[in-house]
Amino acid sequence: MYFAALLARTEDGWEASDTELDDVETLDDLAEFAREATAEADDTVLVLLEQEDLWYGVVRIDGEDDPRVFVSNAAAAGRSAYGEILLTPELLGREPEDDSALDSLTDLDGTEDGEPAAGAGPDPDAADDAADDAAPGTPAGPVGDTELLEDLGVSEKQLLALHSDAVNEIAEMLGAADVLETVR
Repeated sequence: MYFAALLARTEDGWEASDTELDDVETLDDLAEFAREATAEADDTVLVLLEQEDLWYGVVRIDGEDDPRVFVSNAAAAGRSAYGEILLTPELLGREPEDDSALDSLTDLDGTEDGEPAAGAGPDPDAADDAADDAAPGTPAGPVGDTELLEDLGVSEKQLLALHSDAVNEIAEMLGAADVLETVR
């Protein structure tokens, strides 16, 4: 089960709203969505995501700056649709994918390399392998900006020490637990 919330830091303190991310497909979409959630263009907005005790993520948007991202367990998040939004090639230290590289994986018969031709039947192990493994080379640990909450009172050490109930713990350290609870 997932939980996602926006915390906007305004001149009056923290404001929280729960959020549905069904229409968000990229990190840029998420950043734009977060910017629209606050009245002031220069407010700091945090998107807090968690999937039970498997992983959590924090996205920080400060005005028009590029979003800063932290993910507690990239391998676990890589198996999640919401996690995949956060795990950009840049965050994982990879070059952005080139569409021409994807084109080279398609054979003339319209199948991808390693995919059986029509009528050959599905590979029963392929679905299991895809579900069990994140993208090759995805680290089974934290990735991203571990200092994104330092100026808000959450140190790198504290952020890395969180595991279960991380979103609530972060909100507590920020002094926003009460407002987060209203949308939980």
